[in-house]
Amino acid sequence: MELSFAERGVEILRYTYKPNMPVFESPKPFFHPIKTLAGDVVSAYRPHDHRWHKGLQLTVSHLSGENFWGGGSYVRSEGGYVDLPNNGTMRHEEFLAPGVERLTWHTQAGEHWADEERAFAVRDVQADSWALDFSTAITNVRGADLVFGSPTTNGRPMAGYCGLFWRGPRSFEHGEVIASHGDGPEMMGRRSDWLAYVGRHDEVDRSSTLLFMSARPTEWFVRTTPFAAVNPSIAFDRELVLPPGETLSLRYRVVVATGAWDRARLEAYVKEHPCSA
Repeated sequence: MELSFAERGVEILRYTYKPNMPVFESPKPFFHPIKTLAGDVVSAYRPHDHRWHKGLQLTVSHLSGENFWGGGSYVRSEGGYVDLPNNGTMRHEEFLAPGVERLTWHTQAGEHWADEERAFAVRDVQADSWALDFSTAITNVRGADLVFGSPTTNGRPMAGYCGLFWRGPRSFEHGEVIASHGDGPEMMGRRSDWLAYVGRHDEVDRSSTLLFMSARPTEWFVRTTPFAAVNPSIAFDRELVLPPGETLSLRYRVVVATGAWDRARLEAYVKEHPCSA
């Protein structure tokens, strides 16, 4: 089941909230396709190298030993990824209001570990850009700590992905990374208020820019090769512990722009449209 968002005759966003996918891919809602106002697609769906990558989605690679990311889990003692029976599901329950969704998180064994309320909306439609506001509140109902981690917290260097994750199109490989406190793929694991990815399209003579803004400074997982990916990680190299009954609240803005925005344009946008908690 899907929701579709259109502006100026272009379907700029589709949200699949009841996906049909194998358990190994950790079923959960996702945004894809994501398009610019020019109609260019800026997201990838189920690429052959990582079938569980689906546009833009909320993911958790390591959660108290369970996997809400998809695929194998990085196991320190094995020094690599292992396919385990631990692929959890983020299950859509209902829409409480337009763009306000209630979900429940269940392990592969069927245990109910978290309740989530997320909200999303298309905002700030301008001549060459639009923004997706995304917020979530995740409540621990497990009865024990929920420990958010990543392959890096489990021993693999520079693989700290955990949280809201975007996979870009194939043509975006070797794109340009610009951040509030640095530039380039060296932003991997570094802290920044925001981070932008500029990529070039096949078939058309255009570039597009995605600007990722977090309500709080974050360490970033970002790759320009072998594929384009951005994730404001919530547990890059340090675990995040959520005690029973407590709620983790996160807020992001993803700006989708036609053309290659430079630092001056990005900084002006962030100043005019802050992502506040």
